[in-house]
Amino acid sequence: MPTLPRNDPRQYDDLAEVWWEPRGRFAMLHWIAEARARLVPAASRPGSLLLDLACGAGLLAPHLVGKGHRHVGVDLSVTALPQARDHGVIPVRADVQRLPFADEVADVVAAGEVLEHVTDLPATVAEACRVLRPGGTLVVDTIAATWWGRFSSITVGERMPAGPPRRLHDPSLYVDRLELVALAASHGVTLQLAGLRPSAVDYLRWLAGRRPDVRMLTTGSTAGLFQAWGCKA
Repeated sequence: MPTLPRNDPRQYDDLAEVWWEPRGRFAMLHWIAEARARLVPAASRPGSLLLDLACGAGLLAPHLVGKGHRHVGVDLSVTALPQARDHGVIPVRADVQRLPFADEVADVVAAGEVLEHVTDLPATVAEACRVLRPGGTLVVDTIAATWWGRFSSITVGERMPAGPPRRLHDPSLYVDRLELVALAASHGVTLQLAGLRPSAVDYLRWLAGRRPDVRMLTTGSTAGLFQAWGCKA
């Protein structure tokens, strides 16, 4: 098969069968989804809507059980969305840079592992904030535009079990943290940031087959994988 360019979305279709494999190439995405869900508040009203941008096969869904949101997932992948639907997500095929939703409809917007893939960061952040209700919560995880972000996710990450598949990321699209904070603030969302990394002990136990998953731990450094969250004024 020809080598696809970095960040080519067709790679997700080539890997369609491994989304839910607990020890597959997307294993770390499951661990990150669990950490993302920890930042999602419980529904504060009946009919609360959570928009899951770039939802993939719906990996966030199991971690939202009991929080009371209607879970709508947005993605471009025709192979991932049916899997998301099978896990309780209402699927919508659309581009996160041009969301087909009215203003201020979502109580929560989750943008997990997507900002480092978009070619228009300002448009994507603007759309995420536009569809968020006042008082609603924006939750993001992504990769910082730093040497450590590139080293940890590509030089090392692409070579380690559970790390991202090769050529899935284009480091030129990695996210400038100050720009992200400023963009969100310009749309009324004040973000807090924290770093995220896998537990080394858990990872070794996972490699040895003694754990089914790995806990993602928050850190003070946001130079690699990081989370951002905040409420819309």
